[in-house]
Amino acid sequence: MTDPRAMVQTMITLASASLGLVAALAWNEAIKATLGKLGLGDDLAGLYSYAILATVIAIVVLTILGRISARIGGNAAFEREAEG
Repeated sequence: MTDPRAMVQTMITLASASLGLVAALAWNEAIKATLGKLGLGDDLAGLYSYAILATVIAIVVLTILGRISARIGGNAAFEREAEG
C-alpha cells in the first residue's frame, strides 16, 4: 500500500509545478507585451532582450531560493563551485 505522506508530497509537488507553469506563462505574455510597447516586439533585438531578461530573472530567483533553503537547513537544487 502507498504511504499517504508520500502521496500528499507528490500532490504538493505536482500542484506547485503546475502553478509555477501557469505563472511562468503569464509572465511570458506580460514581458512580450511590454517589449512590444517598447518597440522591441518580434525583431531579433527584442527576442534576445527577452531571453536575457528571462535568464537574469531565473538566476536571481534561484539564487534567492537557494539561500533561503540553506538558511532553513535544506539542500539547494544547485550549488556554486566555490561552495561545493
